[in-house]
Amino acid sequence: MGRPIRVLIIDDSASVRQTLSDILSGDPQIEVLAAASDPFVAAKRIQEEVPDVITLDVEMPRMDGITFLRKLMAQRPIPVVMCSSLTEDGSPTLLEALEAGAVDIILKPKVGTRQFLQESSVRICDAVKAAARADLSRMPRRGRFPAGARPAPSVKLTADAMLPPPVHREAMSRTTETIVCIGASTGGTESLKVVLEALPHDSPGVVIVQHMPEHFTAAFARRLDGLCQVDVKEAEDGDTVLRGRVLIAPGNKHTLLRRSGARYYVEVKDGPLVSRHRPSVDVLFRSAARFAGANATGIIMTGMGDDGAKGLKEMQEAGAHTIAQDEETSVVFGMPREAILLGAAGKVVPLQHLASQIIQAGRR
Repeated sequence: MGRPIRVLIIDDSASVRQTLSDILSGDPQIEVLAAASDPFVAAKRIQEEVPDVITLDVEMPRMDGITFLRKLMAQRPIPVVMCSSLTEDGSPTLLEALEAGAVDIILKPKVGTRQFLQESSVRICDAVKAAARADLSRMPRRGRFPAGARPAPSVKLTADAMLPPPVHREAMSRTTETIVCIGASTGGTESLKVVLEALPHDSPGVVIVQHMPEHFTAAFARRLDGLCQVDVKEAEDGDTVLRGRVLIAPGNKHTLLRRSGARYYVEVKDGPLVSRHRPSVDVLFRSAARFAGANATGIIMTGMGDDGAKGLKEMQEAGAHTIAQDEETSVVFGMPREAILLGAAGKVVPLQHLASQIIQAGRR
């Protein structure tokens, strides 16, 4: 194992600084370099030693986190993970932070159930690890967004926890419509924007799992809806997958594809972390393999870890077209690489060509 990832924590709350420090220090791959109460203290610490990753609070006295982030990215870019409380009202601010250069968003641990705190520690450590591997030069110029999880103390669950594997012996009748399923994590939000902005209004129906905290997916969907020709919304249980519509899995909920006759719709439900995530790409992809088969196209995009690799392989074995984003345009080439190594990707294409692949899928 190489040198630990050195992290600088910036938060005006002493209790949050201590909690984050305890969580991060508990991972052997991470070292807390220092903890600062505000950006001015942090700036002096950075002059002494440059961290690999910064965790940054949004609201602080003297200088807010976004102002500091903009100054940092203009003068000395360092991967930054924004910290936020679990509030929908703060979503636009955090989207602004991602556009200013943040790699990811994590939720501040709060007093609550043991499961919540455990899952928070999982997400915090993996978000820091993903940020450390992020290539900031590959970030689409106008923004960025969230990721996920550290090796959990419990067993890493597979998609079996949500639904059984597909049975490929069962013939999947063809439909006139093709549906597209996309999975992404670190660097995915702005990369998704590049793809969706290039889609015409009559594109195939799309279902997306982007690793993102609860509440922020709704704001993210609204933001995209105002930019794209296709309609974009946060998925709700029972929503139909329609041509010209993009459904984004809500944070902290699994989203599965279902079929009733020739109609495809989504099921949004609770469940355990799968591949250390909720929502999980593996869960979406497995459901597509079971209920869409050759009527589907699966795309795995930038992100750390292996969520989606096995699911994409299942889609391929069910007859679906499968695509992975290439290394050159991936902010973190983790998820696509795992899918490629598994032989799950029928094609490997750059970010700027993914939209044309979706359009072609609709013509098949």
